[in-house]
Amino acid sequence: MNQFEGFPKIPRYSRNCVITEKIDGTNAQIVIEPVLMTVKEWENTHLPPLLYSFSTVLVECVALYAGSRKRFISPEADNFGFASWAAMNFEELLKLGPGRHYGEWWGQGIQRGYGLKEKRFSLFNTRKWNDPSVRPSCCHVVPTIVVGEFDTPDLISGAMSILEDMGSFAAPGFMNPEGIVIYHTAANQLFKKTFKNDEKGKEEGDGTVF
Repeated sequence: MNQFEGFPKIPRYSRNCVITEKIDGTNAQIVIEPVLMTVKEWENTHLPPLLYSFSTVLVECVALYAGSRKRFISPEADNFGFASWAAMNFEELLKLGPGRHYGEWWGQGIQRGYGLKEKRFSLFNTRKWNDPSVRPSCCHVVPTIVVGEFDTPDLISGAMSILEDMGSFAAPGFMNPEGIVIYHTAANQLFKKTFKNDEKGKEEGDGTVF
């Protein structure tokens, strides 16, 4: 007999959502994990760690990996300099703690640029990283525009209007923001809405990546 699988619980539609600015950059991630291996195992690893701390016989590692949306990257095979930035900031980035930390790498030379003279890494998890006293000083966080119940009339269109009228919250003064990301807390699901090409899917060439 096949293993029984129950029908999953259905999340409530009328629940809280967090609407943040969708930043037009390139998807990035930092992965931090403790690793214990022999020296030979460490020498044969094929992943591109940016930091290792060593003991004598075994290698007690704190491995920090940089990634794009589809692959791990390194300073030698980079994506708009994100791995090189991570290597330069690895001590501060370790404050993120073990796990996988997603964000957007954006700014000068990436997509619309936002008029910046530098690149920034903005974390997606606003609940965890909104407080600047707890997140790494080298990191930003995507700006929250509106928090409210998902089915509140005009909540999403209102957030779009705010962004259109006020311009980018991530880069104040930049008046060509891309759109918003809606996080439905009960469903743990993200949705995106853009000012341009919102009716098209990525396969039709809108080119946007969250």
